Amino acid sequence: MKRLALVPRWWALAALILAVGAYALWIRFTQGLGGASNLHDTFPWGFWVGIDVLVGVGLAAGGFTIAATVYVLNLKKYEPVSRPSLLTAFLGYLLVTAALVVDIGRPLRLWHPLIMWNPHSVMFEVAWCVTLYTTVLALEFSPLVFEKLGWHWPLRAIRAIYLPLVIAGVLLSTLHQSSLGTLFLIVPEKLHGLWYSPVLPAFFFVSAVAAGLSMSIIESFISSKVFSRRLEHDVLLGIARVTVVVLAVYVTWRFADLIGRGMLPLAFVYSQQSVMFWAEIGFGAILPLMLILASGDKIKERNLFFYALLVVGGFVLNRVNVSMTGMRNIETYFPKWSEVAITMMIITVGILLFGLAVRHLNVLAKSEYLEPGTTPGMGWFPRGAVTAVAVFFVVLVLLVRAAPTRTAIEAQAKPIPAAEALNVQPDFELSHLPKDLTLSGPESSMGKVIFSHELHVGMQEKPDCMQCHANTFGLGFQHSPKLEGQEAWHKACGTCHDGKTASSSVDDETGESCASCHKSE
Repeated sequence: MKRLALVPRWWALAALILAVGAYALWIRFTQGLGGASNLHDTFPWGFWVGIDVLVGVGLAAGGFTIAATVYVLNLKKYEPVSRPSLLTAFLGYLLVTAALVVDIGRPLRLWHPLIMWNPHSVMFEVAWCVTLYTTVLALEFSPLVFEKLGWHWPLRAIRAIYLPLVIAGVLLSTLHQSSLGTLFLIVPEKLHGLWYSPVLPAFFFVSAVAAGLSMSIIESFISSKVFSRRLEHDVLLGIARVTVVVLAVYVTWRFADLIGRGMLPLAFVYSQQSVMFWAEIGFGAILPLMLILASGDKIKERNLFFYALLVVGGFVLNRVNVSMTGMRNIETYFPKWSEVAITMMIITVGILLFGLAVRHLNVLAKSEYLEPGTTPGMGWFPRGAVTAVAVFFVVLVLLVRAAPTRTAIEAQAKPIPAAEALNVQPDFELSHLPKDLTLSGPESSMGKVIFSHELHVGMQEKPDCMQCHANTFGLGFQHSPKLEGQEAWHKACGTCHDGKTASSSVDDETGESCASCHKSE
């Protein structure tokens, strides 16, 4: 018992997490996905994709952001946090790859996208970008290893191409951070209107930048405690200022998008989705933004850490909402204990590897270390923060459990005849059919085309708005089609007006546009 007491409690906790995670991992590879998770055909992407991949990749965004700041913009002031941010990004991508091996049904085929090309697939682009960026991160991180080993000529070679490596890393990370959002553009009828948007890829990129910068602040605070080093308050304050700008852009853009698509009222309908939306955007973006702006240049160190924690928490909720909360499925989904255990194991491995790298490589500047016996306390963590966070999550869970589900709201909704005939999803439900649209068309057109929603509803046995709005025209329900050129015009309308599905939009004998569609001035 005395011997056991000598083991630090954090090491004991890490050992417990690794042991439980290893057992869950054994279940995964002996009993398959069904034995280790609650995933099924109607909900194939769950906790592992939402947390391990979407969150893991996003939190590693600090690597390319800080690297671009130091080496491209030449702001050497931020160099003290560049190597820790790079290490975090490198470990993050390695662990995301490990998580994908666990999540993929056939993990031995993980290498297939590299040689079996499908350039029309978004996942193909993500696979290649992640692979290439992980390679770039390994090269960017290699000078720390070469310094430790005393390999001079490889060190000189890497330093000679370091700037092109950083630029390549910025481009690749920008591509796949946004591409992860592109994955969800293929499910407009499933993803809730509070999160589905044509600009979802841009939202993914901007929010990842804010979360990556905030993660750099958090790791600096933790490193100052664990490794007894000075805190670069001026540097972290500069990062916080940039985070404020990014958050302001993100929040403004999100609400402008909701208003433009007519989806803002969904945020005020009491449901599980609206509760999670306000938890994400309110406590994870608006609250830290207001607190930092109110503090100005006199932000206390402990408050700075807490603000960054709020931003990262809001980012995590956003990815969870997109991948799980906002998705409509026939069956419900809640992660199995083994899904959580494997994720906790991956996070713990990342923390341990970070600690080993810092202890054995020149990750932290030597000048920043404190004298022995002067280890900083936990004064940077605001008093009552743990209690506040715990209360927040308890209240959030209670509100979510009490709120009606999306399926229940849809079942109780009284659909109007037009929406019922159109089979419109409740997210896009219209109070009435839009008035006739006047489409001017190209200059060579015979005249304007009058598009009647009522006519198209009445002529189809089971009309489907999404067929035209999402597929043919790629539009939301708040926009009108804009087609340039007569060929593009007839190609779009001709998807239905082909003489078979619907009457032809072109006279079969003369090849000219039908006067029944085109009304001259």
